[in-house]
Amino acid sequence: MPRPVPRSRRPLAVIAAVAALSFALCSCAATEQSAGGGSAAGGDAPRMTQQALNAKPRTALRQGGTLNWAIDQYSGQWNPVHAEGSEASTIDVVKALLPTFWRSDAGGVQTPNPAYLTDVTSELRQGRQTVVWTLNPKAHWSDGTPITWRDLEADWRALNGQDPAYRTASSNGFDQVESVVRGQDDHQAVMTFREPYSEWQAMFNNAGNAPLLPAKYVATPELFNTSFKSGFPVTAGPFKVERMDPAARTVTVVADPGWWGDRPMLDRIVFKAYDTGRMPQAFADGEVDYYNNGPNTEGYRIIRSTAGAEARRAGGPNLRHLVLNGRSPLLTDPKVRQALIQAIDRAEITRTDLTGLDWPYVPMNNHFLVPSQHGYQDNSNGLSRFDPDAAKASLDSLGWKLGPSGVRTKDGKELALRFVAPADNNLAANESALVTRMLGQVGVKVTVQTVPAGEFFDGHVNKHDFDLTAFALMGTPFPVSNSISTFQQDSGSNWSQVGSKALDKAMAEAARADTVDDETAALNRADAEAWEVAGLVPLYQRPAIYGVRKNLANIGAAGLGDLVYENIGLLK
Repeated sequence: MPRPVPRSRRPLAVIAAVAALSFALCSCAATEQSAGGGSAAGGDAPRMTQQALNAKPRTALRQGGTLNWAIDQYSGQWNPVHAEGSEASTIDVVKALLPTFWRSDAGGVQTPNPAYLTDVTSELRQGRQTVVWTLNPKAHWSDGTPITWRDLEADWRALNGQDPAYRTASSNGFDQVESVVRGQDDHQAVMTFREPYSEWQAMFNNAGNAPLLPAKYVATPELFNTSFKSGFPVTAGPFKVERMDPAARTVTVVADPGWWGDRPMLDRIVFKAYDTGRMPQAFADGEVDYYNNGPNTEGYRIIRSTAGAEARRAGGPNLRHLVLNGRSPLLTDPKVRQALIQAIDRAEITRTDLTGLDWPYVPMNNHFLVPSQHGYQDNSNGLSRFDPDAAKASLDSLGWKLGPSGVRTKDGKELALRFVAPADNNLAANESALVTRMLGQVGVKVTVQTVPAGEFFDGHVNKHDFDLTAFALMGTPFPVSNSISTFQQDSGSNWSQVGSKALDKAMAEAARADTVDDETAALNRADAEAWEVAGLVPLYQRPAIYGVRKNLANIGAAGLGDLVYENIGLLK
C-alpha cells in the first residue's frame, strides 16, 4: 500500500485552496449540510461545508444499479489535456475511465491512489527535485498493455510545451521536468525537475484535470490530437465504455471486469448531455439522478421540491468569470478593456445571479485570492471599482467619442461588441442583459448572440469566436497550476488571448515558492498584472450545488475533493 507523501510542510497548493474558501465555510469539519439556511442578504448566515457527498462505507451500499448523470456537452474531443478537451463535462466522463494517481480529500490533501501507485517520493538528488513514481504492477490498459514508466515519459514529452504541434490545454509542471527515465524496473519512473515545482502532485491527477494517457496514443502530435476525437481507444479505470452515441448525446460506461481495484458498486453510469437550462426539469422528471445545478435559482427551488431528492452544497474552487477577447479588433487596446471593466457593476451581477441561493453576495476583487483569505487584497489600482464616469472619461481620451446615436465611434467605426451566451442558461441570460445595459450607458453597443449550449465551448469559446462572454471556471486543489494556463501568454486555455511577461513571471514565482507568504505575495503580483491586461474578470465564487437522489451515496458537492467513482452507489 502506498504511504502518504512525506512533506517538510503542508503543500502550498492545499493551504491556498483551503484558505480561499474560508468565507464560505462554517468549520473545517467535512460534515453534511442541509439544503436550508438563511438568505445571504439577511437573517442567518449561509452554512457551507467543505464537502456534501452523503459519505457512506461501501458496506452500507448495495451492489448494482444505474446512475443517470447530466453533463452539459457531448464532447468533440475526449482527450482531457487537449486544448479542446479540458471542459468540465469531458472531465466528468474521463474520471471513470482513465488513471488518476491521487485522491483528494475534503481539504484538498492528496493521497496516492493504491490502484496505480505502490509508492511515490519527492526528494532532492544532487540539488534537483526528483520524484520517483512506483507503479502498481497490476495496472494495465484495457488492451492488456501494462502501465509502465514509458506512459509517464510519453505524457511528459507531449505536455512539456516543447512541440507546439501538441495542442495541449496546459503544460503546467511538465514544462519544469528535465527528464523521465526508467527506475529499478518498468514499473518505476524517475522524474527530474530543472527547478523545484511545489505543485508536482497535480501531475497525473484527476483533481488537477491531468489523468495519465497511454503512450501508444500520445507518442506523436497527430496521435495526441486525434486519437480521442471520437471516443476512447483504451481505458484503465474502474469503468469501461459500453456505448458512445453522439446522436443521443450519451456516453454509457459499465463496470470493467478487468479492473484490479475495488469493484465498482454501480453496474452502469449513463452520462447524458443536456442544455443546462433543461437539467432541473429533467431531474424533476426522473430522467437524471445527478446534475450540477450551480447558481441556478429556479433549479435550486426545483431540487428542494422534488420528492426523494436533495440539494448537496459545498464551498469549492470554482469561479464565475467575465471574459473579454483581447484579439477582437475593437478590444486590442488594454485601456479600452479596462474602461469596459469599470463600466460593469460586478456587485449587481453577483447579487442578481445568486439571489435565492443562500449564498454570500460577495464579488471577487482578486483573480487568485478571495475575501477573508490570508493575503487577500485588491491589486486593481481602482479598476475593480464600478465607476462609469471614469470609464466614459477613459474612452473619451482614447478617441472613442459619443455620437448622436448614443454609440461611441472612432475612425468611422462604432464601438459595437458581440456577447456570446449559451441558450437556456439563466446566468448567461442575466449577465448578458446586464452587461448590455451597463455598457450601453457609457456608449458601447452590445449585441447578444445566443448559441446552442452544446456548441458554446467547442464552437465559440475554444475558437475565440466572441468579443465578450461569461462562464464558470471549474477549479482544482492546485490554484497556481490551475491558473497558469488561463493567464499564460499563448496558452491553449487562455480564452482572453492576452497576457504579459510580468504576469507569466509572477505565476512562475508562485509555482516555485518556498513558503505560503512567498506564494501569496507572488499571486498578488500576478493579480495586479491580470488587472492590467484586463482579459479575464472575476465575478464571484461559484456555488457548488448539486441535485442528487437521496438514496445515492458518495456523490454530490465534492468541494476540494474528488469523487471516487467505484464507491458511488445506492443505499441498501
